[in-house]
Amino acid sequence: MIKLSGVVITYNEEHKIERCLQSLQPVVDEIIVVDSFSTDNTKSICLRHNVIFVEQQFMGYIEQKNFALTRATYDYIVSLDGDEALSNELQQSILALKSDWKYSGYFCNRFNNFCGQWIKYSDWYPNKKLRVFDRRKGQWKGINPHDHVTLDPGEKPGQLKGDILHWTYQSYSEFNKKTEYFSTIAAKAYYDNGKTAPLMKIWLNPLWAFIKAYFLRRGFLDGLNGLVISVQTAHITFLKYTKLRELRSKND
Repeated sequence: MIKLSGVVITYNEEHKIERCLQSLQPVVDEIIVVDSFSTDNTKSICLRHNVIFVEQQFMGYIEQKNFALTRATYDYIVSLDGDEALSNELQQSILALKSDWKYSGYFCNRFNNFCGQWIKYSDWYPNKKLRVFDRRKGQWKGINPHDHVTLDPGEKPGQLKGDILHWTYQSYSEFNKKTEYFSTIAAKAYYDNGKTAPLMKIWLNPLWAFIKAYFLRRGFLDGLNGLVISVQTAHITFLKYTKLRELRSKND
């Protein structure tokens, strides 16, 4: 029977973290929370739930999550963000792994709640995420803020039944603020990785992002919020490349 470590990174998640921890407690054998010095009640809520609470200055999403892995006691990891929780079906799927672990990691579908609506299309579902894995066979990679677990070459993933429930933006104004924030992080990461922003990308990439989300992934079936998500998907792509172009003009 293997043992599991639940690993969560947080910053000011007082309204969502308890739901996250409560969903992990029946499943894992310990919970590690790595917090970026929250200024709200996140710490006190976590400590009420008997977690191992570690404070670490934020280093970037990928770097923070890889650091969090090093603080876990066990090699088998269930990783969540502070605004996520395991569905009942996913809890049962993970519990079954304790006596029947076959793959190096497991994908889960993430189900996003936007402004009180569960989004079933708009390129937001099934939104596969590899969040249950053996840390000896994979790590967090990507380009900030788009982190993902990548298994080592030759390692194979499985798929679990059930959803990671994600309470994302709960107002349009919050969505707008985060779009500005994440596009700035992405532009800086792209710049550090030597990427360029020709006019063709600034024009075509946002257009393709909208077409894919609204038409190909049937965002129109999510109603007004599907339109909002699809437009904002195009907008963040536009901002990312225009900010990258600005960085290059200033620094190159």
